Amino acid sequence: MAVRSLCPCRAPRRLFSTLRPESQAAISVEVAPRRDVSRLIGLRAVGAGNQHVSGESSGAYGSEEAPAPSSPTSLAIDFLTLCRSLKTTKRKGWINHGIREPESIADHMYRMAIMALISGDLPGVNRERCIKIAIVHDIAEAIVGDITPSDNVPKAEKSRLEKAALDEMCKVLGGGLRADEIKELWAEYENNSSIEANLVKDFDKVEMILQALEYEMEHGKVLDEFFLSTAFQTEVGRSWAAEVVSRRNS
Repeated sequence: MAVRSLCPCRAPRRLFSTLRPESQAAISVEVAPRRDVSRLIGLRAVGAGNQHVSGESSGAYGSEEAPAPSSPTSLAIDFLTLCRSLKTTKRKGWINHGIREPESIADHMYRMAIMALISGDLPGVNRERCIKIAIVHDIAEAIVGDITPSDNVPKAEKSRLEKAALDEMCKVLGGGLRADEIKELWAEYENNSSIEANLVKDFDKVEMILQALEYEMEHGKVLDEFFLSTAFQTEVGRSWAAEVVSRRNS
């Protein structure tokens, strides 16, 4: 099943047309068909060094001339522009349960980062790394969207799609140390390969059930399925989840 059919892009074309042409071209055909990224950033590639925004009569900067070589600043702004969809894409699980105006992907990641910030010091745990992992763990959803179990996408395929999207995003960033760090943090979370990843995985689940409780209270709904089969790997995760469940039961 194509991800494009699961999470159609709603990002404004004009916003993504602000990406520099070389950053537009960095989004490869490997990822583009899946979320129709060419539509996401509002372009139709017509050859290296001569990309134009679809439907526009001039280049991304109002000139037919080839842009100057990308600076770190311009690459950073291109990357941040691509990340905007994390702020505007709503979490699909809540949409499927009829929650009006639900949280965005960025909302979810932000509260997870706050969780990492306020958690107590734990032996052998790098709290700053936990914060970074929380910020990065769903970043590929800027391209592939929020793929949920209801979409029936196999776990391995979901991971492959997200890794391909992350690689494309890091190309937009221009590669280098920061891009490598983002890839490393994402892979660490995806593979659950460190105690920091264990803890952030637990924060992901705690944030979900806390949000579910808040929506139950706000919308008068019963969201039992979000509380079922939620296993935790750390004592912090278990204790925080128990507190959320206790408040729900009372």
